[in-house]
Amino acid sequence: MARSEGSIFKLCFLCSVIANLFFGVNLYVGRRGVGRWKWSSDEVNVQGLSWSGRAAAEAESAAARECSGHGRAFLDGAVADGRPACECNTCYGGPDCSLFLPSCSANADGGDPLFLEPFWKQHAESSAVVVAGWHRMSYSFSDQTFLSQELESLLRKLHSQVGNAITDDKYILFGAGSTQLLNAAVHALSHLNSSFPASAVASIPYYALYQMQTEFFDSADCSFQGDPAHWKNATNTTGDIIEFVTAPNNPNGQLNEAILHGPNVKTIHDRAYYWPHFTGIPSPADEDLTIFTISKLTGHAGSRFGWAFIRNEEVYQRMNTFLQLNTMGVSRDTQLRAMKLLKVIIEDGGREIFKFGYKTMTKRWDRLRKTLSMSNRFSLQKIAPENCTYFQKVREPTPAYAWVKCEREEDRNCIEILNAAKILGRGGSIFHDDDRYARLSLIRSNDDFDLLISRLESLVSGEDGAKIM
Repeated sequence: MARSEGSIFKLCFLCSVIANLFFGVNLYVGRRGVGRWKWSSDEVNVQGLSWSGRAAAEAESAAARECSGHGRAFLDGAVADGRPACECNTCYGGPDCSLFLPSCSANADGGDPLFLEPFWKQHAESSAVVVAGWHRMSYSFSDQTFLSQELESLLRKLHSQVGNAITDDKYILFGAGSTQLLNAAVHALSHLNSSFPASAVASIPYYALYQMQTEFFDSADCSFQGDPAHWKNATNTTGDIIEFVTAPNNPNGQLNEAILHGPNVKTIHDRAYYWPHFTGIPSPADEDLTIFTISKLTGHAGSRFGWAFIRNEEVYQRMNTFLQLNTMGVSRDTQLRAMKLLKVIIEDGGREIFKFGYKTMTKRWDRLRKTLSMSNRFSLQKIAPENCTYFQKVREPTPAYAWVKCEREEDRNCIEILNAAKILGRGGSIFHDDDRYARLSLIRSNDDFDLLISRLESLVSGEDGAKIM
C-alpha cells in the first residue's frame, strides 16, 4: 500500500513538472513572439494569450520591416508578398524605400509632427495597445458619458507636472483634435449673452483654420471679421467679439496675448504648441477657455484627439451639446490610445519626451539659423528667450515653424521663390499676412528636414553676395 501511494505521488509530481514546463514554454514563446512583453501566469490565461499573442505578432511583423530607414510599414497599409508593404517618406521610393528621388521637392508644408517618431520607436513596448474585438462597443462608458474618467485624470496630472495649465475647478471636454473643439467653442460663445451676431477675430498672422471654419459653417450667429486691432477702439459694436489667441502662435511662434478686453469680449486660447519642446513655459495658463491637442504633444496627429478646459458652466454645456450632436464624443479607441501614450509620458513627469523633443528642435533651429545666416536674401523671425519653469532655466524658443521673410524688394512672393528651389511651404497670404513671408515646417521627419536644409543651402549659395562660412 505504501509502495502504491509512493508511485502515485511520483506520478503526480511528474505531471506537475510537465504541466509547469508546458505553461512555461507557452509564456516564453509568448514573450519572444511579441517583443518580450512582461506577461506572467497571474496576469493572463492560455486562452487569453492566444488572441493577444497573435495580434501582437502581427504588429511585430509590420514593425520589423526596416524600409531602409526611409519609410514604415503599417498594419492598415497595403500588403506585398503577404506582408505589410513599406510606405516611403517624401522623396524616397522603391519596394524598400531605398531609392532617393533627386528631383523631388523638400516638404516643409504640412504640420505633421513626425520629429517625435524616433522617441516612440524607443518606447514601442510601453506605448503599444492590443484591443479585443469586443472592446468598448457601446456608445458610452458605464457612467453614460462619452469621456474616459481615467484619461481625464491623466490629462489633469500631466498639466500639473508640466506646469503649463491650471485645471482646478474647470470642466473638461474631448474633441476630434483641436479642430472640432475650436468649432464647438465658436458655437458656444456666439449669441451667448447678446441678441446680435458675434464677430470672430484673430491677430495677423493667424492660423487659417479660424477663418476657414467660421466662414465654411456660415452661421448666422457669427462671422469672421479679421484683425482685432480694427476693433480695439471701436465704440459702436453691438454683438459679442470672439478673439482667437494662439500662444505660441502658428505661424511665427510668438506667445500672443489677447488684444481686446471688456464685457462683450470672449476669448478662445489655442495652446496647441504650449509644451516644453516648442517654447519656454513661463507660467501655467489659467484662462476661461483653453484648447490643447495631442498632435503637438505626442506627435499623434492621426489619432485626432484634443481637449478643452472651460471655466464657465454654461459655455461648457453648450460645447458639450455641440459635441454630442456632432459626433457623440471622441472614438473610444482613440481615448484608449491617448491614455496609453499619456501613461508613458507621466511615468517620469515628461522629462524624457520633452528632453528628446527640445534637443531635436534645438539642433534643427541651430542648423537652420546657420544656413540662413549666410544669406542676404532671407531672414527668420526673432523671438525673445523665455524663462521656462519646466526646465528651470532661461531658454531660446524652438517653435514648430520658421517664419521666413524675403528681404529683397523684388522678391514680393517668397513662396514662389522657395517653390522654384524645390522647397514646399505656405505663403504669407494663407495667414492673412504679406506674401514676402513664408512658413516652413520644422517638425516633419528627419528625411524631410535634411532635404530642406540641403535645398536651402543650395539656394543661399547661389545668391549674389552670399556670405562665406
